Amino acid sequence: MTDAELSRALLSDMVRVRRMEEKCAELYGEAKIRGFLHLYVGEEAVAAGSLRALTAGDAVVATYREHAHALLWGISMKSIMAEMFGKQEGCSRGRGGSMHLFDAASRFYGGNAIVAGGLPLAVGLALADKMLGQIRVTACYFGDGAVAEGAFHESLNMAALWQLPVLFCCENNLYAMGTALERAQSQTDLTAKAASYKVPTLAVDGMDVLACHAAVQQGATHVRSNRGPFFIEFRTYRFRAHSMFDPELYRDKAEVDQWRKRDPIQLFTAQCLSDGVLSPADVSAIETEADREVDEAVAYADAGTWERIEDLERDVMTPREEVGR
Repeated sequence: MTDAELSRALLSDMVRVRRMEEKCAELYGEAKIRGFLHLYVGEEAVAAGSLRALTAGDAVVATYREHAHALLWGISMKSIMAEMFGKQEGCSRGRGGSMHLFDAASRFYGGNAIVAGGLPLAVGLALADKMLGQIRVTACYFGDGAVAEGAFHESLNMAALWQLPVLFCCENNLYAMGTALERAQSQTDLTAKAASYKVPTLAVDGMDVLACHAAVQQGATHVRSNRGPFFIEFRTYRFRAHSMFDPELYRDKAEVDQWRKRDPIQLFTAQCLSDGVLSPADVSAIETEADREVDEAVAYADAGTWERIEDLERDVMTPREEVGR
């Protein structure tokens, strides 16, 4: 890609995610989306920059805040929206909802509601690729809260011991739900924890989409060169509460307002216009296209169908079947 093509793609990716997430918040208020909903507003540079640096055939494992990753890895916005509506046209047939987006065809393995639950899964996927002689990257996304879990340490240790092709992507937004990083972890430099397992590390400004892109290019090249895992800490911030249920009593409004001044979309748009790689007409076209895509996705989800009552036990193992095994 030329600089202009990459800039347009990155800005488009971030705007698509922002528009989708803002619409999801609105739809949640209308009770069209129910259950838990964790929005990615503010963190768009991480998913946009990093996923553009991966290639087809790589695998992606994400957290419950995974709408952006699913969309930018190729799951259609229509399929994502239908899933959040609970319709069977959704990528998980409406059974997973917001936290369990999944698509085996594109090797998108969640959506995982368990903190740090995706880390062992990513190690397993990478082990399979190594045993099969596949030169592929498994990119595993997780938050700073996951670094305090035992699964993080077990996964980093095993990946390092066996030199597995895992790219560990820590989205450090400074809060594990409502707990500030410095109140939960004595070592707040998360790269130091990965380095203790002899895993190469990199810390990057997670509000800078080009920096995120370059960091993952570096990490992915390391992994593809059969040199084992790589760890990147994306230092980012979510502008909205942890979830739609969160009263957000743990941080000051002034702190959020200060971070909003570093909105990755606004900063990158201004940079692209200043550098002349995009014009105001280009930016307007990107926004118009994103709005159209969102409208079509909502219409598709609205028109979707509920799963038949007769199919509700499909793919569900009953206790009797379990005993029979």
